[in-house]
Amino acid sequence: MSSQKSTVPFAGTKEQEAELISVIEELKSDKGALMPILQKAQEIYGYLPIEVQTIISNTLDIPLEKIYGVVTFYSQFSLLPKGKFKISVCLGTACYVKGSGDIYNKLMEKLGIASGECTPDGKFSLEACRCIGACGLAPVLTVNDDVYGRLSVDDLDGILAKYA
Repeated sequence: MSSQKSTVPFAGTKEQEAELISVIEELKSDKGALMPILQKAQEIYGYLPIEVQTIISNTLDIPLEKIYGVVTFYSQFSLLPKGKFKISVCLGTACYVKGSGDIYNKLMEKLGIASGECTPDGKFSLEACRCIGACGLAPVLTVNDDVYGRLSVDDLDGILAKYA
C-alpha cells in the first residue's frame, strides 16, 4: 500500500482557509454536517491534506482521527492532490485484455509516480479507473475530459507532449 504522502507540498492560501472557515460556520449546526463540510473543503482545495483536516478538526472540535477515518473510508475524498492534467487509465476488462495494464505501468515509469500520486511540479496525476464505457476504443485513457483510444505504449510520448 502506498504511504499516501504527497510529492507536492501543501500550498493552501489564506483566502481558501477563510472560505473553508465560512463554510464550516454556515454548516456546523446542521446534523451530519461533517460530510458536506468535507465535500466543500475538497472543492476549495482539490483534495483533503492533513492541514485541511486539522482546520476542520479544530473548528468543529472533532478529533482529527475521526475526520481522517471518514476521509479514508469514502472513495470520493482524496488525501493527495490532483495534477493540472488528471490522467486516468481504464483497467476494465476490455481495455485490460488489450494492454491497458502495460500503458498504466509505462505511465508510472515515465511520470515517476505511483497510482493516485501527482508529479512534483503539480502538472500530472495518475489513477486507474474501471470501465468508462468506451470499450470499442480499448485500450482507453483520459486526460481531464480528453479521451484517447486504441492506444499502445508507443502513443504515450505524443499524448504527454500535448500537455507539456
